[in-house]
Amino acid sequence: MVQSPADTTALSSQKDKAKEWFRTIRDQLCRSFEILEQEADPALYGDDAPAKFKRTPWQRGQDRAEDQGGGEMSLLHGRVFEKAGIHISTVHGEFSEEFRGAIPGAAEDPRFWAAGISLIAHPSNPHVPTAHMNTRMIVTSKSWFGGGADLTPMLGAYRRQTHEDTVAFHASFKSVCDTYREGAYQEYKEWCDRYFWLPHRNEQRGIGGIFYDQLNSGDWDADFAFTQNVGTAFLDIYLALVKKRMGQKWTDEEREAQLSQRGHYVEFNLLYDRGTSFGLKTGGNVDAILSSMPPEVKWP
Repeated sequence: MVQSPADTTALSSQKDKAKEWFRTIRDQLCRSFEILEQEADPALYGDDAPAKFKRTPWQRGQDRAEDQGGGEMSLLHGRVFEKAGIHISTVHGEFSEEFRGAIPGAAEDPRFWAAGISLIAHPSNPHVPTAHMNTRMIVTSKSWFGGGADLTPMLGAYRRQTHEDTVAFHASFKSVCDTYREGAYQEYKEWCDRYFWLPHRNEQRGIGGIFYDQLNSGDWDADFAFTQNVGTAFLDIYLALVKKRMGQKWTDEEREAQLSQRGHYVEFNLLYDRGTSFGLKTGGNVDAILSSMPPEVKWP
């Protein structure tokens, strides 16, 4: 389908708005994480200087003549956050032949444009849950949003669906979904539960959250606002949970349990995560893609 000049102009404006939002929420998240690093109790976390994010730009297909976009990695190795990565990217090009059939609209036209943000946080304190969030806009001959957020407590007592942190996390995203569309929360929650499932262990990766993909209701502004609200809700609720738990003392046994549970997290990301697969198959930055791996892990 040939786009009219008006359609092309509208799409260009939408891309710019989405790209700028991902950068804005990245800056807000990085600033908030660094504040938590400053607030860490030296009695628990040591008296090293508070860590700050190190930002590293990268270019996609940098060995090629044509511009294919790129992104910026933001990595922090600190006191509260043993490792945190908050990355943004805006890339474009063509899907490989073997990948086109898996992407809506790519079979008709292999060209694509994609922008987004991806966050992973691995706290030092076993009482503070690991968290993941990503949102993105993808354009082929079609256009849509996708993403979500989920929580992975590392201690068994925290992984109950009735645990107060789990209830608060889900309530935050239910509020966002309810303002978007009736029934959206239950749909996206169940989608998240199905997606973050480890078949070989017969268990969920964590306590869930929401997950959505190929979101195009026909109202781009509404879909974009929802995606923005997902990012903002994650910032608010996750920071609240970190602040609530980061002052708790932990034992050697709890640290060992954390490192063991992290192994299950790694297994999902390497075996089943579509974001990992998409990034690698589209020539993304390998260091950014695999930065979701925890800094230390054990398989007892």
